Amino acid sequence: MNDSHRILPSFLVILLLGCLAAPLGFVEDARAESPPFDEALEEEGLTLVALRNDTMDMNQDGEPDAIRVVVILNTSSEFTEIELRLFGTHKDKEVREDQYLALNGQTNASLVYDAWSSGEHALRLDFINQAGDKFASIQLPTYVLKPALKTPELRLDLDAPSRIETGDECSIHRVFADETGPRYGASGVRTFSGAPFTVLDNQTVLDCSHWPAGEYVLKEAYRNDLGQTAEFGLNLTIHNRPAPAFSLDLIGNQNMTNEPCQITMVPNMVDVDFSTFEKIWTVQGTTLVGNSSTSYDCTVLPAGVHLITLEVINNERIRTVQGVNLVRLPGLDLSEEEAASLPSRSFGDETQTESVGWFSIGILGLVVCIVVFVLLVRVKDETSSGQFRDLGPTPMILPDGSPDTGGLPTITDDEGVLWRQHPDGSTDWWDAQLRIWHKW
Repeated sequence: MNDSHRILPSFLVILLLGCLAAPLGFVEDARAESPPFDEALEEEGLTLVALRNDTMDMNQDGEPDAIRVVVILNTSSEFTEIELRLFGTHKDKEVREDQYLALNGQTNASLVYDAWSSGEHALRLDFINQAGDKFASIQLPTYVLKPALKTPELRLDLDAPSRIETGDECSIHRVFADETGPRYGASGVRTFSGAPFTVLDNQTVLDCSHWPAGEYVLKEAYRNDLGQTAEFGLNLTIHNRPAPAFSLDLIGNQNMTNEPCQITMVPNMVDVDFSTFEKIWTVQGTTLVGNSSTSYDCTVLPAGVHLITLEVINNERIRTVQGVNLVRLPGLDLSEEEAASLPSRSFGDETQTESVGWFSIGILGLVVCIVVFVLLVRVKDETSSGQFRDLGPTPMILPDGSPDTGGLPTITDDEGVLWRQHPDGSTDWWDAQLRIWHKW
């Protein structure tokens, strides 16, 4: 201990302080200060019984990182209220630790100063009265400290496949820590850039499953009011998911109606689960309601030529259509009614044919010419009086001609397509030709 700091002669006081704090740093009697300090305390009815400062190693790394200041005061009044303010100055920045005291007789207080940066920290203790005025101040020693509090830290952890395609499960976990800024009311501001939509500070997990395809350079930065900074960057690429690729396996083509017939979807993509995809079968343009399986039993179709299509729509609403022309032949044993309603069947050279003379062909041609002439004469120009054709959906544009985003956040991908995101995470893309939004 330096000679400039005198130990109180009272052994009992030293023993009391030893119980209140860590190993002795130094003890200072109020009389070690200049008279103005003692007089300022006496004017408030206070007496400084003892003051001590103790270095502490909070993270047990062998380096001091905090200072505990213990103050013992006595008051001659029945009740006195004051505030103790412990200031620490480091690199021209000052932080403060406060403690309110309601004194009635002898009272002790303990304030802890945590180092927020490595280097020299100069301490000062101020005494504030009920009016909020400083009536006394004491300069404490300067300490070389190494912080135990966490300095600002940022990290972006990506949870996604090695190759990300639109619609894949994708999330970004934002890891943030800062113990020094909030410790002294010096919390800073976090900034996030590179995402297609606005990112708020309270979003700890970003869902990138609905982001449009493109290359993203994400960066998050933080700076607290103590001047400490941290930043982290993450690059990721989201590829457009390809359309479903499949073929149709046909059994029963060119067969008779009394023979089996079936059309089956055959996936042509490895490691792609088609079970969750939407499947729409149509026959001659008519949708088969209720059939969402991978096969269609075409045995029920009558004789004739039938266009059968299958449309497969994946979870990202990307669709592929495949179709086949199915020929069904009439059976051999047909009743007269069936033979009259079904298409005729060729039996090769045994097929009976009827000759049609040139006279009949001439009469038919003349009739056709007369009908065409009559139609051409009776055609009127209804362009001015007819109704206008449907021009399609009403454009969704603003008076200046720009897209009406409805106040939703937007982004333009690498291919120049404009996207907007709804609050539920779904997205639309802007059709520049029709000037409308399409659901993605």
